[in-house]
Amino acid sequence: MAVTIKQVAEAAGVSRGTVDRVLHNRGGVRQEVAEHIHEIAARLGYFPNRAGKMLAARKQPVTIGYVLPSVGNAFFEDVKKGIHAAEAEMRDFGLRLKIAEIKGFYPDSHIKAIREMVADGCNALCVTTADTPELRNCIDEVVDSGIPVITINTDLSGTKRLCYVGSDYIKAGGTAAGLLALCHNAMCVKVLVATGSLDVKGHNDRIAGFRDTLEKKNIPYRLLDLYETQDDNEIAYSKTKAMLKEHEDVSCIYAVGAGVEGLCKAVSELPTKRRKNLRVLCFDDFGTIRQYVKKGIIDFVVCQEPAQQGYQSVIKLFNYLLDGSKGKLNNYITKAVIKIKENIERN
Repeated sequence: MAVTIKQVAEAAGVSRGTVDRVLHNRGGVRQEVAEHIHEIAARLGYFPNRAGKMLAARKQPVTIGYVLPSVGNAFFEDVKKGIHAAEAEMRDFGLRLKIAEIKGFYPDSHIKAIREMVADGCNALCVTTADTPELRNCIDEVVDSGIPVITINTDLSGTKRLCYVGSDYIKAGGTAAGLLALCHNAMCVKVLVATGSLDVKGHNDRIAGFRDTLEKKNIPYRLLDLYETQDDNEIAYSKTKAMLKEHEDVSCIYAVGAGVEGLCKAVSELPTKRRKNLRVLCFDDFGTIRQYVKKGIIDFVVCQEPAQQGYQSVIKLFNYLLDGSKGKLNNYITKAVIKIKENIERN
């Protein structure tokens, strides 16, 4: 049974008139209220009555293309689950998806995948990509050609993308620092930072939020080193092993990308006393990360609702296309979910 405006209004706690103004882009509603209504409508699966007529007029289905650096990165498995869940719900409305899976954040491979999606006739694109000049230019060229683009999981600076779906990484980094402040027992926290790529905005924002919060809380710390893992477990293992050998006084490893399993493997090979005095902080609970939390190798993780990222990105782009590519799309920011040994298995 189709969801009605009345049901959306009741769930959102507002009037039907307010819902109607928001969903038909008539303005006059506070931004936070509008974002709440859009979120409720998307969750309930509301589609405007005009959707059926618009889709019936199309001779070809709506095709959304995804470019994801998911090869060797288990985090994106839940993102893809969310994408496919939305696809299944809207397949009868004419939605089709194409997903290009690539490895790492190397600009050339991302640009190639994006251009192939355009050549394949996608009506819109959703990308997780590096924040480099060449990729920013590539995205702007795609938008200028008439193909809307949104970013998922990590944003792009100063581009013409429509909106961003994912975590507030500054706040996520601050959350990690706040948790560290509660449990550190050193006069000065000596930190190694393992990032996936220095070209990824989300990774850089996690570092900035972390350092800013430590400074605001007057937590004495020293950044011993920062190294890239390219979100690859083998690279993370070898580089972390080398860093632990070089910096024997390290008291905290802060991992802001993937490759965490490889990093933890290197940590687990340390002598017991040294390992117990080392804090490991990271993000998300995919792959074997849960086991490392249970074993006490990882102190806590900050998760970011990956399935919601996938689901909401489809909803936003599909509704935008139904509206005839009109109106403004608001960002969808996922929740920061803290997990430790005691709750790592709970959903």
